[in-house]
Amino acid sequence: MIAIKPIDILLPRNADLNKWAVVACDQFTSQEDYWKSLDSLVGDGQSTLRLIYPEVYLGEENGDARISDIHTQMARYLRDGVFEKYKNTFILVKRQTPFGNVRWGIVVGLDLDCYCFTHPSHAQVRSTEDVVMDRIPPRLKIRRGAPLELPHVIILIDDGKKCVIEKLRENANDVVYDFDLNMGGGHVTGYRVNADEAVALFENYAADKLSQGKDFLFAVGDGNHSLASAQAYWNEIKPTLTEEQRKTHPARFALCEVENLYDDGIKFEPIHRFVFGADRRLIDMLAEKVGGDATVNAYLGGEKIALGVPQNSAEAISAVQAVVEEFVKNNVGCKADYIHGEDNLLSVASQNSGVAIVMPPMRKEELFSYVEAHGALCKKTFSMGEAQEKRYYIEAKRI
Repeated sequence: MIAIKPIDILLPRNADLNKWAVVACDQFTSQEDYWKSLDSLVGDGQSTLRLIYPEVYLGEENGDARISDIHTQMARYLRDGVFEKYKNTFILVKRQTPFGNVRWGIVVGLDLDCYCFTHPSHAQVRSTEDVVMDRIPPRLKIRRGAPLELPHVIILIDDGKKCVIEKLRENANDVVYDFDLNMGGGHVTGYRVNADEAVALFENYAADKLSQGKDFLFAVGDGNHSLASAQAYWNEIKPTLTEEQRKTHPARFALCEVENLYDDGIKFEPIHRFVFGADRRLIDMLAEKVGGDATVNAYLGGEKIALGVPQNSAEAISAVQAVVEEFVKNNVGCKADYIHGEDNLLSVASQNSGVAIVMPPMRKEELFSYVEAHGALCKKTFSMGEAQEKRYYIEAKRI
């Protein structure tokens, strides 16, 4: 059985969609001003901002109260008829980013029993980065008691023949939303597509891969920890259900957007490092322990420093990450953050004491073969686009 299925999708009936849709919660994690500006923009309007936990606020003292407010707001939106249900469907999404890229995806139900984030694995759906287990509990805490989920997970298919999403685009005319995204996110259009046709195309894709001896069908491109948390919650409640109930329980299926790795609009961008509180000792450690024929730039107090790294981008990122983690572990008060966009990195560096490291980009064509052979990349190896290009919350489903 393929891991993809149509699902009951909820969309707002009458909301101002420019206020409704907000960027993924794991963006702008060191830029609270972004979220404050977004909060002012949304005001009292109906918005997914009231249904998510921006990770910039993780660890705050009133975290439990924020989670409770999220659950309350979800229940209120359901009770007040904010949502219209599109039964047993897929939503085809056209995203025009503020940088001129256009990419396509399809919102689906993903079977969490077909997902695995450890290596080696024969699961259809596999993680592309190491899942840090201590990042799951806070996300799991949000999910428990939540009647709804909203997707920012993006799943990739290795469809060089362009026979799934590109085929569905040919008959995309049933528009269900079409609007500008707030905070410079670009534009998005959603189309309802024929569920039977979509399932058949995914099954053909899977059959083609299996005929080549490949059982790795879907890679988690964005939202690894969110998907791992969804699976952890499903594994918690699964023992309380009968075998028949497990087949269709809504918590078994995570709402995700599937995109083709070979879509011209998908760009792999590096995720940069900023180590708060670090000093020149980190620069010296990187120079001593990494090295290589390629270079990356680091910044310390306005000084630009070139550092040698391996030519292979995955190896370079892994080597730098190992040094960063060692430094943070051995220096109390230092903390690493992961920044999308070099401009955002330099903005953080200009306002804080520490070391900024500009990371190299990874070639997207290497993704499936690398993960299949070696397992997940080190955490935060790549990002699918800059922060403003990330998925915005629009659709929802019951858990």
